[in-house]
Amino acid sequence: MNASTPSSLTPLESLVACGTKLWLDSVDPDLVRESLGYRATGATSNPAIISALIQSGRFDRQLVELIDRGLDDDAIAWELADRLVRDAQELYRPAFDSSGGDDGYVSFELDPLLEDAGCPLSFDQRVARYIELGKHWSAGHRNRMIKVPATEAGIAALEELVAAGVTVNVTLLFTMRQYRQARDAVWRGAQRRESLDGFKSVYSIFVSRIDAYTHTHVPELSAAAQGLVGIVNAKRIWRENQRFWSEHPTPLKQEIVFASMGTKLPGDPPDKYVEALAGSDIQTNPPATNAAVQKLGKRYVRRIDQMPDDAVLSEIDQRVDFERMEAVLMAEGVEKFAEPQRALLELIGRKRATLTAAS
Repeated sequence: MNASTPSSLTPLESLVACGTKLWLDSVDPDLVRESLGYRATGATSNPAIISALIQSGRFDRQLVELIDRGLDDDAIAWELADRLVRDAQELYRPAFDSSGGDDGYVSFELDPLLEDAGCPLSFDQRVARYIELGKHWSAGHRNRMIKVPATEAGIAALEELVAAGVTVNVTLLFTMRQYRQARDAVWRGAQRRESLDGFKSVYSIFVSRIDAYTHTHVPELSAAAQGLVGIVNAKRIWRENQRFWSEHPTPLKQEIVFASMGTKLPGDPPDKYVEALAGSDIQTNPPATNAAVQKLGKRYVRRIDQMPDDAVLSEIDQRVDFERMEAVLMAEGVEKFAEPQRALLELIGRKRATLTAAS
């Protein structure tokens, strides 16, 4: 244990003490309040999270209210998401204020159906829609981030969004190529602002999905390298992000968000990614991962700078085709991006029928 980490800290508190900002992968009001106790300072939302909350029945009263107002299913989905994110923003606002705008954010996801295979909009229309929605859902919110996917249309919208003052969380990032495209677009937008004061951006790198990919698609990796590709990839992108922003200094930090932090392969310890990526930037951890970490009784120290030995790195570079990996994971990711929104709308439709019949 690092001598600078007090032994009285819980595992998650020690994670924060060693330099990690801990954000919750949920906007469940109860979990958000609980997260403040272990020093979480932000959160993120998505349609799957909203669906789970609606499914619980805890928000039936709000649904009835929205139905009575005459809102359709799509409008109800966005109204409820907005309310939950607003409530979380209020609870994390002290972290935003005390950090001067470097922390305390809640991320709001734009319409995933813009990436659905059945979307009738052209590429240019989808870009314009991302810009329109980003401006709309960010207006009046100092500690709200707008999640924009690293698809072609999403990346094409970034410059204009950032130039307009929108704080972005670029999500669905798997490779260095995507990261650089997104970062450069964000930087172009930032340079169009009158001032860099208040400019903040983060880049959500998906970690465990990469190891699930190599387990299936690159089985020839040795035991020493298999299961480390997601960590190596994330650390390399983190290092590149550190380098770029040190050469382009801004008043606020432009950070990496380590996402997809729940383990997916049998036998992996629940804190595999939490421990490996400790010490810098932001982790968005699922509630189940946080709960498991707290039970381990460990103390975390900075490991973000530590890489496997050169032989492992060389093997990864020789055997993993990152271009193919990106293509496969983006195809899967876009479907996983859109499907929960479709499921959310179907759930609201079923809830409407049930709640209307009951009244």
